[in-house]
Amino acid sequence: EFWHREQELVRTEVLPYQWNALNDKVEGAAPSYCMHNFRAAGKLMKEKKSKGKEFTPPTYTFRGFEALPDDPEHPEEDKFYGFVFQDTDFSKWIEAVGYSLTIHPDAELEKTADDAIDVVCAAQLENGYLDTYYIINGMDRAFTNLRDHHELYCLGHLVEGAISYYQATGKDKLLNAAKRFADYCADYFGPEEDKCKGYPGHEIAEMALAKLYEVTGEEKYLKLAEFFIDERGKAPNYFEQEEEKRAKLDGVPYHKFILKPDANWFDRNRYWYHQAHIPVRKQSEAVGHAVRGVYLYSGMADVARLSDDEELYEACKRLWNNIVTEKLYVTGGIGGSHMGESFSFPFDLPNDTAYSETCAAIGLVFFARRMLQISAESKYSDVMELALYNTVLAGMALDGKSFFYVNPLEVFPTACDRDERKLHVKAVRQKWFGCACCPPNIARLVSSLGAYAYTQNEDTLWTHLYMSGVASKDTSQGKLVMETASELPWSGKVKVKVSGEVKQTLAFRIPGWSDSSDIKWTCNGEENIIHISKDQVASGDTSKAVIENGYIYLEGVWDNDEIDLSFEMNVRIVRSNNNVRENVGKVAVMRGPITYCLEEIDNGKNLHLVHLDVVKAQEAKDCVSFTNELGHNMAVIKLPGFKEKIEDDANLYKYASSSINMENAELRFVPYYSWNNRGIGEMTVWVRN
Repeated sequence: EFWHREQELVRTEVLPYQWNALNDKVEGAAPSYCMHNFRAAGKLMKEKKSKGKEFTPPTYTFRGFEALPDDPEHPEEDKFYGFVFQDTDFSKWIEAVGYSLTIHPDAELEKTADDAIDVVCAAQLENGYLDTYYIINGMDRAFTNLRDHHELYCLGHLVEGAISYYQATGKDKLLNAAKRFADYCADYFGPEEDKCKGYPGHEIAEMALAKLYEVTGEEKYLKLAEFFIDERGKAPNYFEQEEEKRAKLDGVPYHKFILKPDANWFDRNRYWYHQAHIPVRKQSEAVGHAVRGVYLYSGMADVARLSDDEELYEACKRLWNNIVTEKLYVTGGIGGSHMGESFSFPFDLPNDTAYSETCAAIGLVFFARRMLQISAESKYSDVMELALYNTVLAGMALDGKSFFYVNPLEVFPTACDRDERKLHVKAVRQKWFGCACCPPNIARLVSSLGAYAYTQNEDTLWTHLYMSGVASKDTSQGKLVMETASELPWSGKVKVKVSGEVKQTLAFRIPGWSDSSDIKWTCNGEENIIHISKDQVASGDTSKAVIENGYIYLEGVWDNDEIDLSFEMNVRIVRSNNNVRENVGKVAVMRGPITYCLEEIDNGKNLHLVHLDVVKAQEAKDCVSFTNELGHNMAVIKLPGFKEKIEDDANLYKYASSSINMENAELRFVPYYSWNNRGIGEMTVWVRN
């Protein structure tokens, strides 16, 4: 089973590998220094406790956004190393561990996690503050650079990791530590006159605090999340105010920013990078750092749902629509520009310089899931599925031991080395990153996929993603159990068995990639069949079901009944909107939720000279076959095309009337997520036609 394999890979390979990476034990990989920092902070706290009043705390010394040892082979035990947000390497790892333990109890992994939690909790200050960057470097400057120094980002990931581990094991040591840090922040920040009016430079605290509210029932956490959201972008801008205060602390002149009449877009929207250029309730275009953006929008959706805030929900809908209609790659990736790892202007989706960070696609999945909690509409689950099967999976090699931070849609390896504009693009996955947000982010998402497959309310259970597994729901009538056997993503056949003698509405998504769907089910011994065409026109006994917002709703008292879903899964040749200038005259190949690409290993060099014969491709029969050449069963697609011949010609340019020599070619397309698992070479998603 597709996702079972991925989850087992995370459990057996990825989590142990990443634990070694957190402890700087992966040969040839960039060091994390994460657990080194917690141990150093814990040692400092032990010294503070033993010396009491005689203890002299460190005075803040800025050592750069990333601090590295002078001698990499011998880092000093008492110094902080890595990025200012390095603590989050642990938090995302422990979150993935929690989800994994929920699926597959593992005493050895749990023991490793408990020992790690002891190290982390030993670093916490008595007042609840827990960020090793300032604990080690000097607390006299804590919360003085919210824009850049990520303390609230560290809080958010700590909270999410602690909740996951608590829900998996019932152990609350880390949860209590996270609550104490959140309590400290709730006392420090807020709308009250004597509290700080700051908010995160890198968002995630918003959705983490909303989750903490749902787990604990303590309203102060939801109120703090709402405060962070509503304070962002207000005038006067807090980031300007803290910049002025830092200048005074540093004893340097402060040069106030003055907006000139001829200012460019970036000056007019000075804090666009942090989504703090205008209040969030007024925002309608996704701008700035893409990961920060979708983390913010996810938190906004959480607060809108939990507070029944219609205005905030409307802002979420505007931002979602902007992303999917103007800024979404065909692979489900977001973030078109490497400048600031950011959303670009509308329809600017370059392929060879794409940033499309793995974490950004994961954040889009978060956003989609939260929008589904508010309103079950297939436009959200379709995009969630697209991101999961393509950009998210591409971020990790099939063996789970190397990773992409950036996910381009076109790669020419020579350019990755020699074109400064493309240095961010890698032609091969990396063992680890100093800024290692993506690898543990993949682990925590893949380990928690069950939470994305379903949502529920009192009388309805929605299925958004078709993956094999068992879902159970407690109702006032008893427990409903739904067992799913899915052949996705390679076949559109899904079989569902439902038991429990419970009256419940079951809602199943009709995938946007399917031209037609057949739904057959039995309930109370009665067989029912409905056929649904692409435009959702249904035939059959439609009195037995309702189709709404891309879902089919089946109601009944379920007792050992079966539901057979069959979604047509054809090869699709797709084009971009004409406003996407990079893709004019090109097409992409898709099948089901999978986007495909060409690789040099199958199709030779110079993929820019390849043409797909669209007419013949659309008529092609038996073009799909299955292979497990990578130890992983997957569908490949062979389609007819042409390739321009390379001519032995000394002319750099020649008359357009000159003929172009073409030769027939059979083009072999493989799933985008699988590229670069067979060596370095060219790759492209978009093909000339």
